[in-house]
Amino acid sequence: MTSTNSDKHASDNTAAELVAPDCRGMNFYRIDRGLRDLLDLHMEPRLRAAMEPHLDRLGQLAGGRLDELAEIADKHPPELHARDRFGRDEDWVEFHPAYREMERIGFGEFGLHAMAHRPGVLGWPEPLPYIAKYAFQYLFVQAEFGLMCPISVTDTGAVLVENYGSEDLKSRYLGRMLSQNMDEIFKGAQYMTERAGGSDLGHSAVVAKREGDFWRLYGDKWFCSAVDGDVVLLLARPDGAPSGSKGLGLFLMPRRLENGDRNNYRIARLKDKFGTRSMASGEVVLEGAIAFQIGALDRGLRQMMDMVNLSRMSHGARAAGMMRRCLNESLAVARHRAAFGKPIIEHPLLRRQLMKLMVPTEQALSVFTYDATMMDRARAGDAEAERVMRILTAVLKFRACRDNIRVATGAMEVRGGNGYIEDWVNSRLIRDAHIGVLWEGTSNINALDVINRAVAKSGGHETLARALKAKLQAASAAPSAFRAEISELIDRAVAFAGEVASKPKNERLARLATDALYNVASAALMTWEGATAGANGHDARRMILARMVVEHRLRPEDPLAIAASDWEEDAINALLDPAPVRIDQAAEFLSAP
Repeated sequence: MTSTNSDKHASDNTAAELVAPDCRGMNFYRIDRGLRDLLDLHMEPRLRAAMEPHLDRLGQLAGGRLDELAEIADKHPPELHARDRFGRDEDWVEFHPAYREMERIGFGEFGLHAMAHRPGVLGWPEPLPYIAKYAFQYLFVQAEFGLMCPISVTDTGAVLVENYGSEDLKSRYLGRMLSQNMDEIFKGAQYMTERAGGSDLGHSAVVAKREGDFWRLYGDKWFCSAVDGDVVLLLARPDGAPSGSKGLGLFLMPRRLENGDRNNYRIARLKDKFGTRSMASGEVVLEGAIAFQIGALDRGLRQMMDMVNLSRMSHGARAAGMMRRCLNESLAVARHRAAFGKPIIEHPLLRRQLMKLMVPTEQALSVFTYDATMMDRARAGDAEAERVMRILTAVLKFRACRDNIRVATGAMEVRGGNGYIEDWVNSRLIRDAHIGVLWEGTSNINALDVINRAVAKSGGHETLARALKAKLQAASAAPSAFRAEISELIDRAVAFAGEVASKPKNERLARLATDALYNVASAALMTWEGATAGANGHDARRMILARMVVEHRLRPEDPLAIAASDWEEDAINALLDPAPVRIDQAAEFLSAP
């Protein structure tokens, strides 16, 4: 008996059903109970209600059209054209239409670059709080990471123009930088790195020479983010200024002059990058480019740090979002794929591996949402919140971006061989995750910022400890013994950070100290989040996650001993079960031996 075409198609379809699906088609906001719960805690009710439909809309796009566009743009990276068709040196970057459509979503529809600056974005009558802005970024990057660079440098560049620019510069550039009209918007760019000056910007060699009301810039910039931007923020050394970082000034360099002519710089080439392929990064040669001074010439680097700190916060939120995508992908695989007679999510070893993805994902979510609220309070004039935000932002950037790489790699392993194939999102998530430990300072630079600046110079670790203990005190529904243990761990982490900062020879321990601050912060915050939600009759599972952090990040472990208690197996069952965890159930997990 011969088989028919219909038999073959049926066989193909049956085989296809054995391949684990991905998350495309899901609404990334609706499936994210952690985000929704924390926004309920951190957003005031009127704002929360107003943002709900927009968050839902972006969640739908991130799991649908935006994800499709991101895949296309990743496979069709930008191309540099050195000359126009008449032979003029009018270099320009050509993007795939998929990238341009993503720009219309990010810049145009949602105004991600403008929402924290001016009223009216998404219908809100005031500039939106940071907690809202970073929630939208968190959702957006679950589909597309590369475009968040141009969005972020436009956003943070506008901060520098607002804070330090002359009234003339503001009138000429700021309105268009914050526009959502794609025909008039001035997108930002950031050119900081030079071959001689990477993390140590004091070696920067680009020279600025004054000509009346403007300056001309000469030299090379080595890694230029969003290289085709309309408004470039960069550091240069005024002619005759001293060496080192104190000799650097901050400048705004337009891509085109007011008469429409191209400014005197050229894109030498685009970088052939490991990740963020959709976005154009390049090398630039400055050949007397016209630029305008921003702020005091001897405070350029200090002023630029405003941009860097906000970008670090954005990277923390992005890492949290990308880890959430990785976790969701892994859960989709684990619930579909069968091995050895049952779905792999039922195998104890795989369940433990899922915890290694879930715990860092939830840690990053807790820390970035709390940090965003500290930013909002600091913007309102709260000096204590500003000190918390200054240390916690670098702590978040350090740990969340490193965890993102591990989680992305772990998610690839859960998918198996398909995770290594470009048909699936996992390989892109891995490639894009690595940029988080490079942009806005490597892990070493961020750890040194925590220890040498926030701890040694301003006692930020002690301010952070007070804030965390206040959260623990408010978590009265959590067992007192567990809260006392976290309080003691906070004291130990703070003392350790202070000791590391006290002696130059202890610099080698800066990363360990920063890790400790991150872990105690996330454990304290998760305890408060779970206790607060649970006391109000909602899901208290974040208390269980807090114990996971304490057990595996803060308590000593014997790697050759098997725990006598089964609490963790039961805890994993609760965390993988979609049913809410009651406050009394969560409290039992915290009290179990």
